[in-house]
Amino acid sequence: MTPVELSRTVLRAVRRAVDEGELRVTVPERAVVSAPGPGGCGDYATNIALQLARPAGQPPLRVAEILRPHLAGVDGVADVVVTGPGFLNISLGGAAPVALVEEILRRGTRYGHAHGPSADVVSLYCPREVRAVVVMDAVARILRSQGALVRTRCEAALDPQWADILGVRVDAHGAQDSPAPPHFLVRPVPAPADPLPLGRDAARWALLHPAAHDRPRITEDHLVQREGNPLFRVRYAHARTRALGRNAADLGFAPEPGQPGQPGQPGPGEDAYPLLAALADHPRVLARAAADRAPDRLARHLVTVADAVLPLLPAVLPRGAEKPSATHRARLALAEAAGTVLAGGLSLLGIDAPEHL
Repeated sequence: MTPVELSRTVLRAVRRAVDEGELRVTVPERAVVSAPGPGGCGDYATNIALQLARPAGQPPLRVAEILRPHLAGVDGVADVVVTGPGFLNISLGGAAPVALVEEILRRGTRYGHAHGPSADVVSLYCPREVRAVVVMDAVARILRSQGALVRTRCEAALDPQWADILGVRVDAHGAQDSPAPPHFLVRPVPAPADPLPLGRDAARWALLHPAAHDRPRITEDHLVQREGNPLFRVRYAHARTRALGRNAADLGFAPEPGQPGQPGQPGPGEDAYPLLAALADHPRVLARAAADRAPDRLARHLVTVADAVLPLLPAVLPRGAEKPSATHRARLALAEAAGTVLAGGLSLLGIDAPEHL
């Protein structure tokens, strides 16, 4: 069960409680689910009880206790625990991590993409400024991943170097035709300097990683291969996962998704849960990045995935005379899933995901 599916499950629980007269509220349009915070437990947590407490006229803990049995009886949910002022902490069924990794490996870099076209038609328009053009290009890529039909227009013809070096394209330029659908204006804070000397990947990251209202840094720090450079960590994590796949093939074993368990048991281990949560969150992140026209959401999410997978990679391959086991195969599958998400996300940002780094 992905976070998007779990969010729908939470809303259905609210609807059942309303239908049975236990709560008198308007069912919200969405329920936020995320990794449990300090003091939490399980795979995911939601603050829906706190959100509904005021309109329901009841304490958050009471609302949480009303919703808990409606969630606990759902297929795929193993347990629901109320913590803190009214957070619902949800543990998924035992096969959920296995199914997640299997889905990512099956769908490849299209994991998180819509399964088909939607009814959305989006017209994007931007001024002739390098950051605006790059952001519009990334927004269009993300919207198309969610099934939208997208048309892009810039107020004037692009600098040819923007296309050659940064890989940006627009469908049209000049003032928008009056019969066209209303456009969404892409106008982030302009770049303070020319990003072209950074090259395509570093320049695009420098322009896309900050939120649209933040001033981007156009410095050579984006080219430095060290831990303090988020782009380096993301690309390095991807390259490491691909190297592990090649090394595992040389050792004669292949990835096989497994359930996280206690140390010494088959599966990638309990420390894999933060990574599993980040991978499961990928479809929601893509959907929100598309809805908010905010590629920075995706960029920051890729940093989260990279930071979660890097500590796990040293334990993927057998050491010394150790033979490949079910645990190694499960860790390899999880690493490959993480690499797949990183590659797909970088592609949507228009950035290369190298096999070697």
